[in-house]
Amino acid sequence: MSEIDILSFGETMAMFVAEQTGDLAQVAQFHKRIAGADSNVAIGLSRLGFNVAWLSRVGNDSLGRFVVDTLKNEGLDCRHVAVDPLHPTGFQFKSREEAGADPQVEYFRKGSAASHLSIAAISPALLQARHLHATGIPPALSDVTRELSTELMTLMRKAGRSVSFDPNLRPSLWANQQTMIREINALAALADWVLPGLGEGRLLTGFDDPADIAAFYLDQGAEAVAIKLGQDGAYYRTQMDQGYVAAVRVDRVVDTVGAGDGFAVGMISALLESASFPEAVRRGNWIGSRAVQSRGDMEGLPTRKELPTHTAA
Repeated sequence: MSEIDILSFGETMAMFVAEQTGDLAQVAQFHKRIAGADSNVAIGLSRLGFNVAWLSRVGNDSLGRFVVDTLKNEGLDCRHVAVDPLHPTGFQFKSREEAGADPQVEYFRKGSAASHLSIAAISPALLQARHLHATGIPPALSDVTRELSTELMTLMRKAGRSVSFDPNLRPSLWANQQTMIREINALAALADWVLPGLGEGRLLTGFDDPADIAAFYLDQGAEAVAIKLGQDGAYYRTQMDQGYVAAVRVDRVVDTVGAGDGFAVGMISALLESASFPEAVRRGNWIGSRAVQSRGDMEGLPTRKELPTHTAA
């Protein structure tokens, strides 16, 4: 196997995006795409030239084939994507909204193939990756995916690899808020770089101020924390440094979904290229701004050639 730069894992769903605005029940035409925060980040990193291995599970169905074909076309190494003969590929419907409004999303993922992804899928080859990116979505899917998340993050941290973690909270997938907060914070404690949104950070830590939220995770062992502040940019804090980085001005927001994934792509790619933390946040903000200017979750993620010179390595 060729050398793996980044290992990412989770669920990629098929997504049916409405071609017309209005209630999903009245929409007649949909466009088929893929969706999934974890694979959005994997795709973004692949477009920037990293060798990304994708660990997942799909059903033995047409949607599963569509998902894998799409990921392969984006350059992901899908040799560790298992085909599950017993459980289906998850999918979702997404509404089309007027510019800037959050879309309605209906999920059909309960009991999906990806929710049966377990520690049995971990191979020694995957653990050779330089970096692991994890989010709070796989641990919300099932007990076995939560165990997988914990094991992968623990093994990679022990091996001296860098680990990034985006809480990516999905309250509807958890039994209750208390369990979600406890489990997500336990996983964040296994990461080097923690990347919450401001609202997520407030919910998870009980603190309002970005500096206090960041300190909470630094005290748990994180090397650095970057907090997404939406149109106000981002705040970062390490043991040595802290600061705010302004947002990139966007004249027209088309689709808000995927902005946080774009931020993660920028942060991870820059840090793996030995950029400073402020430089990494600047690239994160820029790629996040690209994501909100295109319809679709990952369509706006740039190639290496499209990075502006001030964010390029």
